Amino acid sequence: MIVLKIGKVRKITGVSARSIRYYEEKGLIKASRQENNYREYDEKVIDSINAIQLYLGLGLTTEQIRDIIFCKYPEQQEHKDKDVYCEELLLMYQSKMHEINQKIAALTEAKFNLAEKINQMVQKREEENG
Repeated sequence: MIVLKIGKVRKITGVSARSIRYYEEKGLIKASRQENNYREYDEKVIDSINAIQLYLGLGLTTEQIRDIIFCKYPEQQEHKDKDVYCEELLLMYQSKMHEINQKIAALTEAKFNLAEKINQMVQKREEENG
């Protein structure tokens, strides 16, 4: 097992030390402490932080991300009924998917309208110059 200090984790992931400490505070990652109280991280934390960044980029909250992590690694969770816990997570996923689909629809419509305006302007310019 390779042990990393927060500075090395920061360099590898590109995530600030402040964010790494925040993820630890929220229970998303774990660190052990040296005698001098410095944090030490297992090398697996790199994958965890990358996943956290992905989920944050999708618009999930740290609480939702914690639920995902605990559903994926049930041995880390405190919830007694793991299947129900993951079923609740499914509902959250479905809700988030619906939200993303609504945003995609709005962006698709905006793209269509913008393309239409661009085509009209190009056509008018060609008529005036032609």
